[in-house]
Amino acid sequence: MKDTKKYDESRQLHKEDSLRENKVELKGNVEVHSISHMSEEGRNDVNRYGNDLLEQVLSRDNMNKAYKRVKANKRSHGIDGLTVDELLQHLKEHGQELRQSLLENRYRPQAVRRVEIPKPEGGIRLLGIPTVVDRVAQQAISQVLIPIYEKKFSDNSYGFRPLRSAKQAVEKCMRYINAGDTWTVNIDLSKYFDTINHDKLIKILSEDIKDSRVISLIRKYLQSGVMINGVLMNTEEGAPQGGPLSPLLSNVMLHELDVELTTRGLNFCRYADDANIYVKSEKLANRVMKSITRFIEEKLKLKVNKEKSTVDRPWKLKFLGFSFYQAKGEYRIRVPQKPMNKFKAKLKELTSRSNAMSMEYRFMKLKQVIVDG
Repeated sequence: MKDTKKYDESRQLHKEDSLRENKVELKGNVEVHSISHMSEEGRNDVNRYGNDLLEQVLSRDNMNKAYKRVKANKRSHGIDGLTVDELLQHLKEHGQELRQSLLENRYRPQAVRRVEIPKPEGGIRLLGIPTVVDRVAQQAISQVLIPIYEKKFSDNSYGFRPLRSAKQAVEKCMRYINAGDTWTVNIDLSKYFDTINHDKLIKILSEDIKDSRVISLIRKYLQSGVMINGVLMNTEEGAPQGGPLSPLLSNVMLHELDVELTTRGLNFCRYADDANIYVKSEKLANRVMKSITRFIEEKLKLKVNKEKSTVDRPWKLKFLGFSFYQAKGEYRIRVPQKPMNKFKAKLKELTSRSNAMSMEYRFMKLKQVIVDG
């Protein structure tokens, strides 16, 4: 039973699920009454990057939207034991106090709760689950920052972004291959989320975010610590997987890599920390591998796993679980058998006459499986 629960939690935090969350549009007029007096200031796009960003984060509409998202995602509690079902009552009682402490830079995020999730291919994925209150605040920050960074993110970046998918990334890779870029530089970052350099990330964020209060709050989240078996451990680097803000922060950091690759005129696809670069010759691929590895380690302060990173033909490698094959003079995408079998099983389950779900709910779930992936 414990393994099933862990697997379910891992599914919720999987990359594709993070993308799907970006597509959710929650309806209704539910309001968090405790934050109904929050300021509506700072909505002028002219000042989006200015010193009033925290007021935008704490606006009533933005915080209500953040609450609804956290409520919809459910997930388990943080170290304080407060559950999603108890969150609304807590905000009714303490919402104004929360807002004031955030405005006055007195707020202190709690440590994340360490959860170990078995990976399907073996090994352990380490998650850091924030408290539900911290999740609301992180979600509110993320909602304000995403529109800012979406304007500057690369068109070759697909992970953790609205209306973008792994399928789109793989399709772009296929176009590169069919255009003659038949050598791949596959970059594997070693424990990326756990090794993000805080000072480097804050410096990058500060180039666009001029509200020092928001920068300070993000740093507090990064350094809030992790609780492992009742022992508080400091977090001097990394952005723990499990918080609403971490996916955006991971893209902000690796956008620097996207800019470097674009400046060099290289064709590439990046999905979160999975990056493939496509070139026309093995000699150039090896040269790119050396120079980009140096850039990542020296400029971004990240670690490249040299044992797993490789130069090879794209049809000999997998990207996001997909592979390529040649047919009728062009390269095509081979869908991995395991996800295909899972897709077929889900369709069979949803269309079964023995399933007692309503037709409306059935159609909604079918749309999620077929259209949203």
